[in-house]
Amino acid sequence: MARPAKRPPEAWRGAIIQAAKGLFLSKGFQDTSVADIMEAAGGAKGLFYHFFRSKEEVMETLCQQLFLEKDPFEKVQGRDDLTALEKLRAVVAEDRADPDQLELRLQAASMLRDPCILAAAVEGNLRVLSPLWLRLLEEGQRDGSIPTEYAKELSQLLPLIDFWLTPSVFPGTPEELLHRCRFVQTVLAAAGLPLLEGEQLAQTQDIIRDLAGREEESR
Repeated sequence: MARPAKRPPEAWRGAIIQAAKGLFLSKGFQDTSVADIMEAAGGAKGLFYHFFRSKEEVMETLCQQLFLEKDPFEKVQGRDDLTALEKLRAVVAEDRADPDQLELRLQAASMLRDPCILAAAVEGNLRVLSPLWLRLLEEGQRDGSIPTEYAKELSQLLPLIDFWLTPSVFPGTPEELLHRCRFVQTVLAAAGLPLLEGEQLAQTQDIIRDLAGREEESR
């Protein structure tokens, strides 16, 4: 067997992440092993554990990396042609625009059955996303497009909604999950944030159906 190519540590780490991305998209997360990843990366299996504890950690790193590379909040930050509400809707649309990124996030939903991974995901969403939501919500209060008294509360709630709509975290039938979605739409609108309307609502419902189908297949 050929010896692994000599690379600096960061190059190996990047190669592992890129190999995992390709395999997750082609084979699926569940059907990809650490050995598969290292064969694609060109290194020995043991080398994997110098950088990651598990393929779940690779998936977490990959999803975080893709978000930072395509940060939808940053993309709308300087858009003077949009109200804050329009910016928030653009954030939701942009966050789902890359099919590969969306597919990886849908695959990663199954990992949330692990309570440690779920706790870390909740903490990370609140720490990273809440300030970004709050900035736009307060901008909406100022420009009048988001007439809410609950900017801080909404900024804390919004990063948690995806977990409630994910059947691997809160089990439910497709009909129950879609009913939750309509409830979220109603509650947000009543709080002064009509975020899930039209295309955003339809797309959210499609994602929920997809998640529900994957969850049923995994049982």
